Amino acid sequence: MDALSDLLGRAGEPLTWLQMSARAVVIFAFGVFLVRVASKRAFGKWDALDIIVSIVIGSNLSRALTGNAPLLPTMAGSLTLILLHAGLAHLAVLIRPLGPLLKGKPAQLIVDGKVDETALRRHGIGHHDLEEALRSSGVEDVAQVRSAWIERNGSISVVKD
Repeated sequence: MDALSDLLGRAGEPLTWLQMSARAVVIFAFGVFLVRVASKRAFGKWDALDIIVSIVIGSNLSRALTGNAPLLPTMAGSLTLILLHAGLAHLAVLIRPLGPLLKGKPAQLIVDGKVDETALRRHGIGHHDLEEALRSSGVEDVAQVRSAWIERNGSISVVKD
């Protein structure tokens, strides 16, 4: 164990460049492992739950990298977060009411060519943002839209007439 501590350093003690480099390799490999455990779902669609987990894990692992937190317990905590995230994602599939609670719900922004101003305000979407989404969908005029939705991941989906 002393050899490992010599290579990786100890939490709270200054790290040498070699120890920081060794920790970087370990944290990188562990990060790749976490992404594989989490599946594409965790880091692909970026809903609110995904963002929170990603920020917390990034913050957590950065502390281990710089030596401000013990390496192995920090890695164990990060793995726990990923497993919790994966478990909640699977539960949200199995228990339908849990999905909107964890991931949010889509909201309709346009109905039959008419913009729902209340929905725009509620979701903090300006007209310029909505117009950009329409243009990205190949729509020049809101009258061409049957419906538009802000999805759970924050993207805007457009259904043309």
